[in-house]
This record gives sequence, C-alpha cells and structure tokens, in this order.
Amino acid sequence: MLFKKLSEVVEEEVSALLSRGIDVQSVMPAVVEIVNDVQERGDRALCDQTERFDGVRVGRFRVSDDEIDKAAEKVPEKLKKALEIAVENIAAFHHQELDRDFWMTETSPGAMAGQMIVPLDSAGAYVPGGRAAYPSSALMTVVPAKVAGVDRVIVCTPPGKDGLVDPLTLAAAKMAGADEIYRVGGVQAVAAMAFGTETIRPVQKIVGPGNIYVTAAKLLLRSTVEIDMPAGPSEVLIIADYSAEPEVLASDMVAQAEHDPQSISVLVTDDPDLAIATKAEVERQAKGADRRDIVRKSLEKSAILTAGSMEEAIGFSNSFAPEHLEIVVRDPMTVLREIRNAGSVFLGPYTPVAAGDYASGTNHVLPTSGYARVFSGLNVDAFVKKITVQQISKEGLRLLSDAITLLAEAEGLSAHAESVRKRLVERKPEFV
Repeated sequence: MLFKKLSEVVEEEVSALLSRGIDVQSVMPAVVEIVNDVQERGDRALCDQTERFDGVRVGRFRVSDDEIDKAAEKVPEKLKKALEIAVENIAAFHHQELDRDFWMTETSPGAMAGQMIVPLDSAGAYVPGGRAAYPSSALMTVVPAKVAGVDRVIVCTPPGKDGLVDPLTLAAAKMAGADEIYRVGGVQAVAAMAFGTETIRPVQKIVGPGNIYVTAAKLLLRSTVEIDMPAGPSEVLIIADYSAEPEVLASDMVAQAEHDPQSISVLVTDDPDLAIATKAEVERQAKGADRRDIVRKSLEKSAILTAGSMEEAIGFSNSFAPEHLEIVVRDPMTVLREIRNAGSVFLGPYTPVAAGDYASGTNHVLPTSGYARVFSGLNVDAFVKKITVQQISKEGLRLLSDAITLLAEAEGLSAHAESVRKRLVERKPEFV
C-alpha cells in the first residue's frame, strides 16, 4: 500500500493510481477471439466457451420459470424481505428520475418545439458471478429498466460448477422484473446479447458491471449494441478529516478490497495522525477478513495519502474521479460543493458505500477507472430515447425564414433554403 504525503508522491505513483493499473487493451486480443466465435457459431460457441471458463457444459441456457420458482423457495424469508426492501427503495429512487414523457414549448412566435421520451424495446443486464454471487446487481440493472418502461429485459449471469445459477440471484432477478434469465457469463454473454444466438435474441443496450474482460467486450461491441459505460473493478476514495474514526475508515477500505484483486481503495486526509491510525487498522482488519487473499492483493494497489490541506485533498479527488466517493468530514456539504467528478457520493460517518451497494435506493452500477469525469451512474435515462418534436405555423415559418435561408445558403445548401421558400409562396386556392 502506498503511504505518503500527497506532495511527496512521484509522477509514476500518481499515474499508477489514476490509471488503476488496468489495461483493457491487454486483454482485447482474447476478447476479439471469443466475440468472433460467438458471432460465427452462436450457441455452440456459448457451450464451448462456458465449459472453457466456467468448467461446466451447459445443455440449456435459458433458466426455466420452474427453476426460478424452485430457487426462490430456497431463499430464506429474511433474505427475501431484504430484497423486497431494496427493490422498493431502488424503484422509488429511479421513479424520481423520470421526466415528462412529452412536452412542447414555443421557441418563437408560431414555432413549437418539444421532446417525446420513448423507452427502449429491449435491454440486457449483465450480472457478475464467479468469485461471488451478486443478486444486488440484478436489482440495480433490471429495476431502472422496468421503471423506464423497457418491454424486454434479459439477465445473463455465469453458472456455477453444477450448471445452476445462484438461487438468490434468480430470486432477485425475478423480483426486479426480469423477463428472461440465461446461465451464461463473461465475454460470451456480452457477445450473445449483442449479436443474438439461436437461444438468445439480441438486445438494444447492455448494462451492468463486470471484470476487465466484460468491460473490454462491451467497449469492443459499441458499434453493434449500445452500452451503459465502462464499468470495471470497483473502487473507493475517502476524503476524511480529524472527525473521522480510523476503525470505520479502515472497514470501508477493506470492504472495497474484498470485491476483487483489481479493486482499489484510497484515503486522502489532511490529518497525519488519522492516516497513521487508519493504516494500522487496515492492516489489522485485513488479516481477519474472510476473503483475506483477495483483500491483500487489492490493498497492495491502494493508498493512504496525507494532504497539506482539505483543498489539496479535494483537488486530488477530482483528478482521480472515483466510482465511490466518501466524504467523512465535520461539514461534508462544504466539501461536496467542490466535487466535480464522482460516480456516487456518500456523506458523513453513517453513510457507507455498502448502503448504496444494496438498499439505500441509489444505483451501484457506476463509472470506474476515471470514467466518472464524463459518465453518470446507471439511471432511467440509460433506457430511454429522447425524440425531438416540432410544429410550425405558416406565420411562424415566415418569421424564421430569413434566418433559415441565410444560414442554409451560407453552408451551400440551397435546396434547404428552397424547402422553406416553397412553403411560403402564394398558391392558387385549389392548391392551398
């Protein structure tokens, strides 16, 4: 773990932190090979690639309604209740994001312009598996799509060694409103949703988090299917001052580290004593973590940095553009006003990233690896199209005609100008 004053961090160390040490291009040749295989051979490629990467030969990719119902019965009632609370809060939050489905305004006398919002016909949700089951990702991807009004939402998620999907993931996907669920993961799942196979019909957009291979596949296929954002290994940056508790900060860093060996946790504080105490706590808690091997590898890439001032800490955070940003200071709103780049922000000592991961209502599918500089987290807008609409009266067109024709002719598009003039020419009564 990097442990330094921020002012003493050398350029190579800053670059390593800002790049997250992730190189999508390094895996692209392997991704291209799998994508091409799925495009050419469809379901046969899915079978072979699933056996290759997941160690199981799948005979039927679509999970039947009977299997989903039986899986749901295996889920303890307490967990079902937790899922219900999460679904309610996620749906309530995303309903607040909905815009008017139609509006028009007068932009100039006689000219009306507006917008019509139409949901996508279909969307594919990638729900990770592998090291752990992520039923929460099923909720975060399917619920906003359904709130937006998408007719067909499918889920692709890797099978276990027994060829089955985790029961909690199936229960969560059903509760969220998924229309189809398929036991396939990795690059081959992304390719199947993009191109379609004999079993899986293609979708218009693919959303959801994944590892570096899934992220690379989504980026590769953007010319075929729309994606939400590059969402790779998870990360957190914490801005803290003297008021924060080292034990709590350390628990958040370890929590982030248990996601994946590629995950990264960064603490930036203007209090040197807090930095020292938190480092000791991180080391202590990491030793006792259930996923200690993953945590150890992740923390090797992480950092605790001491800033000379809160302004310096905020500046570094905006450069880092974290997926998750915790602001644990005496007056978090003051710091929040200076934040420009972050996927999701967590204010105060009682707002851990885990709350947003599961049940507070905000979405946990967020831009990573610095993409928070230009991308938003997953939201209802990801699942709709905004179609502009206009209607102009004859008098309104007359008032705009000079501006339109002058600009059209300045661009050398005389037919554009004529399309206006022909509408305004006086006609005989039988042609009006």
